Amino acid sequence: MKIGMVAGSLLCGAVCLSFTAAGAEEPNGKQAESQEYLLRYQFHPGDALRWTVVHRCRIRTSVSGSTQTAETTTTSIKVWRVYEVKPDRSVVFDHLVESVDMRHSLSGRDEVHYNSRTDPCAPHGFEDVARAVGVPLALVTIDNQGKVLRRKQNFVKASVAGQGEITIQLPEHAVAVGNRWSGQNNLDVPLSDGSVRRIRAMQSYKLESVRTGIATISMSTQIMTPIQDPAIEAQVLQYETSGSVRFDIDRGQILGRQIDVDKSVVGFRGEASSIRYIGRSTEEYLATPEKVVATSATR
Repeated sequence: MKIGMVAGSLLCGAVCLSFTAAGAEEPNGKQAESQEYLLRYQFHPGDALRWTVVHRCRIRTSVSGSTQTAETTTTSIKVWRVYEVKPDRSVVFDHLVESVDMRHSLSGRDEVHYNSRTDPCAPHGFEDVARAVGVPLALVTIDNQGKVLRRKQNFVKASVAGQGEITIQLPEHAVAVGNRWSGQNNLDVPLSDGSVRRIRAMQSYKLESVRTGIATISMSTQIMTPIQDPAIEAQVLQYETSGSVRFDIDRGQILGRQIDVDKSVVGFRGEASSIRYIGRSTEEYLATPEKVVATSATR
């Protein structure tokens, strides 16, 4: 397996994902008896928001009787720098990875380790990771429900994992505990002939609980477009996830999330081949926002 595929907490390879629409809430029978909560993102110009992101994945591939296992553990600091909050409450920010500590091992080989804070040079295979650290990867505009309105990719060779799901989609209306809502995503998958196939995915959400102003939201992603080619399945299997999010209702921001995946594909490289991807990604919000100043070069 290529390092670019397994380094999931920093790089997501060439597959890009973006929100396209939100679905309607599905009220339960007790909604009238329950308190409702309006979930909205809130940002302020000059904020610099940081999260610690830890990603672990294990990929086992078998091709023609030969089996290899690749394991990657990555700890990184994700930063959003907010430049503008518009009158319609949409927000403009850039997205970067401030630092990364990555370990990668492959069956029969020594572990490779790269720490952007301490290593002056990246080992072979980590060059794109090193170039992506500390530079704005994208300039993003979202509305206060988390729908991506615009995104200008600044760093083409290495897009940030999860950047497609740069936020979770919040419901259109106030919801009570037990209510569900959904959003649609697109995944652009590069094909061997140089073309790109667009795959539709659906993210489903449920408000599980609200305690001391913190909403716990469960979420899952399913691929909706029928896929007959196992090679394409192998490229998108890491996006069929389940997990949960902690959202601070008053502050209007994600405090943490955990996303898990355990998927297999058979026949992705001939009949006698299989791949299994097991991964977990966690995010935890860091401290009080710092202030930044937007510049024309960044904007």
